[in-house]
Amino acid sequence: MSTTTLPPTPAGSAGTGPSKAAGAEEGRIGLRAGLRHIGALVRRNLLQIKKDPESMFDVLLMPVVFIVLFVYVFGGSVGASLGGDRQSYVNYLVPGLMAMMGMNIAMAVGTGVNDDFRKGVMDRFRTMPIARSSVLIAKIVVELGRLLVATLILLAMGFALGMELNGSVFGLLGAVALAATFGAAVMWIFILLGLAMKTAQAVQGTAMIVLMPLQFGSSIFAPPQTMPGWLQAFTEYNPLSNLADAARGLMQGGPVADSVWWTLAWAAGITVVMAPLAVAKFRKKA
Repeated sequence: MSTTTLPPTPAGSAGTGPSKAAGAEEGRIGLRAGLRHIGALVRRNLLQIKKDPESMFDVLLMPVVFIVLFVYVFGGSVGASLGGDRQSYVNYLVPGLMAMMGMNIAMAVGTGVNDDFRKGVMDRFRTMPIARSSVLIAKIVVELGRLLVATLILLAMGFALGMELNGSVFGLLGAVALAATFGAAVMWIFILLGLAMKTAQAVQGTAMIVLMPLQFGSSIFAPPQTMPGWLQAFTEYNPLSNLADAARGLMQGGPVADSVWWTLAWAAGITVVMAPLAVAKFRKKA
């Protein structure tokens, strides 16, 4: 009966657990390998969606519910304040809802990361020589895909309800890209929140407390001119107002330079601050 001789353990490696070994490997991972890791993890996440198609129900139903609710409940009164009718409100609302959906889907990233840790999914990654950041980036890539699906459904509903595209097709594509860019930046905030909190319910509850005033205290649903003075001041500096106004200008025509630049500045600032914090927290926790 033959015996198998294990290779000797390198000096200095005694007591090194899988997590430390993976961390050591991460320092030697190059850009090309990191991209391969991201691609593999994206495929893994997509396969999970394929096995659990119910996870897409919120993406499919959210734009339909929001646009029907706001157009048929508030469309008449808000449309009149815009100097038009319900169709005028559809033109106003759809770009704003693009900003809102990005925030709601960003929240799902935080709860998803939290769930993965609680269910032990992240334990498998500890023994693998992969870049820790690739796990988080893959999450963001997949959620951006979900955001794109939701945006396409929203636009289809908008056109079905009579939305007019007074700008160009390139303006529409620019609005979609801008909303995705800002949404990706905000996802880092919710990833950090998901890593810091104990349960997905706590992540969702905290996120709603933050998102509600930001969403309803913005120009997403109604023009700020109809709001009290103190709320107008808050709305003016609200990054969601900048995003909604930029998307509106790109899709319907009008001045957009200031809103676009402010949105990009917010996205860059959030990413520069939050991405390193989220990756550091993930490395510490994983």
